[in-house]
Amino acid sequence: MKTKKFLPIALLVLALASCTSKDEKKPTEMKEELPIVEVVTIGQEAVNQTSEYTGTVEAFKTNNISSNSGARIKRILVDVGSRVARGQRLVILDDVNIAQQQISLANLKRELDRARELVKIGGGTQQAVDQLQAQYDATARAIRTMQENTVLTSPVSGVVTAKNYDAGDLPAGLPVLTIEQQNPLKVIVNVNETEYPKVRRGMPVTVKFDTYGDEAFQGQVYLIHPTVDATSRTFQVEVAITNRSDKVRTGMFARVNFNYGTTTSVVVPDRAVQKQVGSGVRYVWVYQGGEVELREVELGQRLEDRYEIKGGIVPGAQVVIAGASRLHDGAKVQLKK
Repeated sequence: MKTKKFLPIALLVLALASCTSKDEKKPTEMKEELPIVEVVTIGQEAVNQTSEYTGTVEAFKTNNISSNSGARIKRILVDVGSRVARGQRLVILDDVNIAQQQISLANLKRELDRARELVKIGGGTQQAVDQLQAQYDATARAIRTMQENTVLTSPVSGVVTAKNYDAGDLPAGLPVLTIEQQNPLKVIVNVNETEYPKVRRGMPVTVKFDTYGDEAFQGQVYLIHPTVDATSRTFQVEVAITNRSDKVRTGMFARVNFNYGTTTSVVVPDRAVQKQVGSGVRYVWVYQGGEVELREVELGQRLEDRYEIKGGIVPGAQVVIAGASRLHDGAKVQLKK
């Protein structure tokens, strides 16, 4: 009978012992559940300070060949695609009006000579001579102007890119021809206003075209516009491209690379950089004393498998490069062994 009385007490002791044993295991189990992360210590590197901007290739100069004489086109000596030299004859216009003016000039010359002879023998006046002289000079100037407009020449060396009329047409409104200077060529790019102090006239740049892959073409800054666009916060820079190989064409898509020199910057592996969902904010997890801290950073350039960091962390910091999926700010972690 005594044995039965002690049975409930024995069962109670066993139950308490079992609970104590489970409680003792909890700290060990929690420790094993801490996120495991891999970290690296970051340092500094010499980084080329470059910026890339895109634009479209344009002719360095564009000249529209027109005439204000009102004469009909007699001949056009070139066609679209023709290469022309400066001073080369391009268009010949009808010279009927010139012939008529030259007859008038010859008549005025005879009248002027006669008036001078009359003055010499006392049968005329100097005023009449002066009036005829003025008419003669005006007609001669008109003929020279018409002659200049009868033969149209090219003011630059370049390529004919447009032809709007044919022989026999009477030009009205449009230029007869358009000439584009294609060596050098130019690209106009919109540069961030923060780089205004860095851009200098004459500084070399590298230009690449999707058409030619990684082949680089040399150019230089030849014009910096003096104002900043208040909406885009950019300013325009005109870059001249040497086109001796004649491979570049107007209308091509260009990538212009500015190199501002080298500076020493903090660099982190690209695996360490995270993007905040729904924003353009970039951050890294910084490990210190068994915990991680969320740290916003300012990215510079992409350097193959690394990023230049312009602000947010300093050399010597340890950043997480693996195991970041379960982290939160201030979380305790384990280091990967």
